[in-house]
Amino acid sequence: MSLASLPELAALRSHADGVRIPPDASVPFTPRVRALVDTAIVRRLARVSQLGLVALVYPGAVHSRLEHSLGVYRLALEFLVRLAGDERFAALVGAQDASAFLAAALLHDVGHWAYCHPLEDMGLPELPRHESLLRGLLLESEAAGILTTDWGLDPARVADLVDGTASDPAGLVLRSLLSGPIDVDKMDYLARDSLHAGVPYGRHFDQDRLLASLCLDERGEALAITEKGRTAAELLVFARYVMFSEVYWHHAVRAATAMLQRAVWIVRPAIDPAGLMRSDDASFADWLTRAAAGTPAAPLVAGLFGPTRRLFKRAASFDALHHPEVHRAIAGRSYADTTALSARLAVRLSARLAMPVDPHTLLVDAPPAEREVEFRLQVRERPARHAADGPHRWRRLEDVSPVVRSLAHEQFDDLVKRVRIFAAPEAAAAIARCADLEEIILEAVAD
Repeated sequence: MSLASLPELAALRSHADGVRIPPDASVPFTPRVRALVDTAIVRRLARVSQLGLVALVYPGAVHSRLEHSLGVYRLALEFLVRLAGDERFAALVGAQDASAFLAAALLHDVGHWAYCHPLEDMGLPELPRHESLLRGLLLESEAAGILTTDWGLDPARVADLVDGTASDPAGLVLRSLLSGPIDVDKMDYLARDSLHAGVPYGRHFDQDRLLASLCLDERGEALAITEKGRTAAELLVFARYVMFSEVYWHHAVRAATAMLQRAVWIVRPAIDPAGLMRSDDASFADWLTRAAAGTPAAPLVAGLFGPTRRLFKRAASFDALHHPEVHRAIAGRSYADTTALSARLAVRLSARLAMPVDPHTLLVDAPPAEREVEFRLQVRERPARHAADGPHRWRRLEDVSPVVRSLAHEQFDDLVKRVRIFAAPEAAAAIARCADLEEIILEAVAD
């Protein structure tokens, strides 16, 4: 069976059946797609918000991971429409693997639990990464039977594509379509998150031009673009950079994140991994509220999930360009290290300010070491004019684009990934007025 004969591609062309999602997209359904969407593991995603704590700052950002998953599935169809015309892709990826890719796109988030991204960043052994959960959830659920009977697929193949363990030639290519510099996940969440947050930043890239430029890389192992898509790819990089700067890592969002992380750190002996892994937003907030009762985590949890929003305030902020010594000393440290640093810093600040600074509510927010905007992507250029029939030339996007180099290696790491100090409002105001704060922080780091 050829790619063109896939029932989902026929449904995309016919607009016969499906659902509508924002902003104005029709997501085509076939009976086998509808069967997957109606399973419990997918329906749970309707109760898990895509952006979690971001909604405390951007009230419209309450869309669900189910909406996002449907958007990713629809983009996966668009990718297949484009790549079906690529001879190397069509020779490598048959209808069976294309079906597995569509199922993986639809199911890629079923391992997500409520607020998992900020909690995964803590690196606690009690909290495995959500990608590692998909295989067990998928193989043990009714979805496994649907994939086997209705789709004619081995559920393990779908899990391999999502968790990145597929290593055969077709699997490597399809993995890059699911998780790579340009993939169905990023292209959907940037535009969708931007729409619901009410900001323009994530929607100002030329999706049609980018789709039209998709091809395979020089070795035929991953997604690449033709030179016609270079500007569109640059705009996608810029969209991701600005979304991190203005939305995902907005200082108030980071304050809420730091509060959530500290609350979970305090109550971590009460963590039930199996329960959390199957949580939705409401059940997670209920569990954390009960676990925090009578502990120093209680006011943190009440400020996040109680009837009145009470976020901590930013006392100080240090980027790598203007405050290199503090940034270098703290950025990339483990959560256990920054928590211990908070306690030492609270002691020093209490003495310096002549007021009590509670170590449980002094929060040091250290950015992770990983790059968030880096794009390792090949660009296929036409042969030189004097060798019109010669082979294509291949170059890295960062080599042909100073914009990408600057955003990924300078702007983001030096200016966006800031070390921040958060505290309750009264303490934050006093700390912000402390003239020798940097010296006190470096002394606390050295203790």
